[in-house]
Amino acid sequence: MLILLPPSEKKGQEPGPAITVYTGVLYQGLGWATLTKAAQVRAQKSIAIISAKYGSLRCLDLIEPYKEKIDAALMRTPITKALDAIESDLVIDCRSSTYQSVWTPPAEKCVEIKVFSKVDGVKKVITHMSKKTRGEVTRMLLLSKAIPTNPQELAEIISTAFDCELFEATANEPWVLEVIAH
Repeated sequence: MLILLPPSEKKGQEPGPAITVYTGVLYQGLGWATLTKAAQVRAQKSIAIISAKYGSLRCLDLIEPYKEKIDAALMRTPITKALDAIESDLVIDCRSSTYQSVWTPPAEKCVEIKVFSKVDGVKKVITHMSKKTRGEVTRMLLLSKAIPTNPQELAEIISTAFDCELFEATANEPWVLEVIAH
């Protein structure tokens, strides 16, 4: 399992591990400090954070706080090289569209996490709070007894806490797991 995360707009003040420098709502939902040691080890193996400044990062890679927008043309090659080298049965894409432009995983083994709310039974796109839900989804995967190896297993794990629906990949588009935020 490879979980792709965007960086956080909000960053801490201290240089340190990427997972603690990023402090935005996605990282609050993930709750690194309260994960079990086993979940933190799984995170270090499974998470790739796509950074505008540093490229592809693992959780414990040391970075300094920065303010930079991603230059997709500049970062595409190093990020593609780093992520193509990672062997994984399943890619779980929690990146925002800005960060999706730097690497396209194989559609048949990628599941994009899309978050919605329901208002009077109607699905509505949400933006800011979708990050928190993506963090919570990531946390669930890190704490799960089972590691998903395909989209159906992923949906099964996430459906224990969220209403969700899985849509099959097409020739050019990845699988999509639509998650309804709480």
